[in-house]
Amino acid sequence: MSDSVGGCIRPRTAVSEAEVEALVHGICFKTGPPERLGVEVEWLVHELRAPRLPVSPERLQAVYTALRAVPLRSALTVEPGGQLELSSLPAASLTECVRSVSADLDAVRAVLREDGLALVGLGHDPWHTPRRFLRQPRYDAMEACLDRNGPGGRFMMCTSASVQVCVDAGHEEPGPLGHVRRWWLAHHLGAVLLAAFANSPLAEGRPTGWRSTRQLRWTQIGTGRAGGPPLDSDPRRTWTRHVLDAPVMCVRRDGGPWDVPEGLTLREWTRELVPRPPTREDLDYHLTTLFPPVRPRGHLELRMIDAQPGDDGWIVPLAVTAALFDDPEATETAYRAVKPLAERTLGRPAPHNPLYEDAARDALTDPELREAAATCFTAALAALPRLGASTEVTDAVAGFLERYVRRGRCPADDLLDELYDGGRGPHGRETRS
Repeated sequence: MSDSVGGCIRPRTAVSEAEVEALVHGICFKTGPPERLGVEVEWLVHELRAPRLPVSPERLQAVYTALRAVPLRSALTVEPGGQLELSSLPAASLTECVRSVSADLDAVRAVLREDGLALVGLGHDPWHTPRRFLRQPRYDAMEACLDRNGPGGRFMMCTSASVQVCVDAGHEEPGPLGHVRRWWLAHHLGAVLLAAFANSPLAEGRPTGWRSTRQLRWTQIGTGRAGGPPLDSDPRRTWTRHVLDAPVMCVRRDGGPWDVPEGLTLREWTRELVPRPPTREDLDYHLTTLFPPVRPRGHLELRMIDAQPGDDGWIVPLAVTAALFDDPEATETAYRAVKPLAERTLGRPAPHNPLYEDAARDALTDPELREAAATCFTAALAALPRLGASTEVTDAVAGFLERYVRRGRCPADDLLDELYDGGRGPHGRETRS
């Protein structure tokens, strides 16, 4: 196999197991002072006036073609089910990140509105069944691979949306802003963020019993694909081992369908060299097919937060996460607040442990998660002025703290209240806490 570069053919060089270890070890955590922040916002795209009606693939294709002509600072991509994603450039401050993405979203919404479409902030489509929009070899292979674990993979691919916050890995040396502490904090604080921002209690028009059905779908696709590594004092080593022992989703071909091997790990591929030897490009691709709740990509990508309601709901999880990771005082408060939660993981990696399960199902009705969330949000609110956050951002965080966190609620509870007629359950039971 080869790549064509500038009209020349560049051979693809096979990589050994030792070379994979060295490459992953070197690229997964880029340490240094926390200076950059990013966000990836995913949205469902629905009819503006009749959101329960499906949008035809032809309309989606037309509007996405129009959007590609719009100058944006963020990268615009389309997910397998037609969800839209904007990925910010790394920003030097929270204010810069918010302003840049907000301006891009305004431009995107204007184009969609002309065609009677709207961006909808929900973690999981409450009405529609999975339907593939993109027909590409990557997603054909992904669907075939994930189908082996049941229907959860198709729901994940086509009906889910999230807010993914990206923070720097942290300092090399120990301390509150060190990369070992931040890796540990990301996983345990992640359960609190999952619970506080849960916003997907419905599927196919019915309650699923989970406040974050989106997280349920990710859990359903298996530990090898959507699980994280065990937590210890050397994140680089454990992540490298996890990458090597994770199943290979597909072996790409220059033409025709891609191979979808069953039970082949990357480690085995480097040793057995079939159906062909793996290359550096295959390693890079393999890393994009792993979906743990915290993914190290040089920086840390927090992937457990549901898409949020409203045009600007995404700003709150971005601001809270930034404050709790980049303000030393807030970081220390958050670490102390979530440390007792570690026992509830039973030593199992996220998200396949009792802590994440409780967070996805019960959210802030869980007393311990509610207490931790209240402490963390209060610390974040105090830290935001020190990070130069605007009044609008601090007011949004304060409003979320009062409306949801202090009351033991999350956005999913609003959706359930609407479904159950102003808060009365299906059997007359009060669903508000």
